[in-house]
Amino acid sequence: MNHYVLKSFATDDALAQAAASAWVDEVAQAECAGKTFTVALSGGRIARKFYSGIVTQASRQDLRLIHTHFFWADERCVPPDDAESNFALARECLFTPLGTASGNIHRVLGEESPDFAATEAEAEISRIADLSADGLPMLDLVILGLGEDGHVASLFPGAPQIVTDSRHSYLPISGSPKPPANRVTLSYAALATARRVWVLASGSGKAAALQRSLNSTDGTPLARVINSRKETWLFSDLPAF
Repeated sequence: MNHYVLKSFATDDALAQAAASAWVDEVAQAECAGKTFTVALSGGRIARKFYSGIVTQASRQDLRLIHTHFFWADERCVPPDDAESNFALARECLFTPLGTASGNIHRVLGEESPDFAATEAEAEISRIADLSADGLPMLDLVILGLGEDGHVASLFPGAPQIVTDSRHSYLPISGSPKPPANRVTLSYAALATARRVWVLASGSGKAAALQRSLNSTDGTPLARVINSRKETWLFSDLPAF
């Protein structure tokens, strides 16, 4: 039995528009019901197109993000105005165009040390999100990208057991194989606990990683996430088989 739903598209533009439409539908339902909706964002090239699609469709529907709270799947330990900051990308392409209230944006403090930033991020998300019986935040939706090595968020292949087995929601990462070296990431446990996880898998060089990750015996980070959940949605413009 597969633990994933693969949604295939001919182009990255089509992928981004479809994911944006699905995202707006999810958020609109929560907003109409007056329910808090918690979402974690990621960075990457496809995120820019994804955000653009959200802005266009949300504006068309006059969607007000009153009850939607934004967190991050991962963040680089850089200042919030740095070009490498995932927050900076979301602020430019999503929050500013939509006029999102600052109180609904819960950024990771990338300008601080990874340990401090992870501790603060965990406290903040635990304050807003519903918690599971073992104290983990149950995010309504997590958006992930995919790296050429199969990494998601800042969970890389070959991570030590302290990372793979952690029961914290956010983890400090030092010595990342992909610069910058210092990062903060949602844990595997937090991703397993999230109500929905969507992966936007796009970009040349990632097809092999996607193929490996959809093999249940493979140990890529994405495969670990898929196998920890009942269902994960994969939006992809890559050949998977």
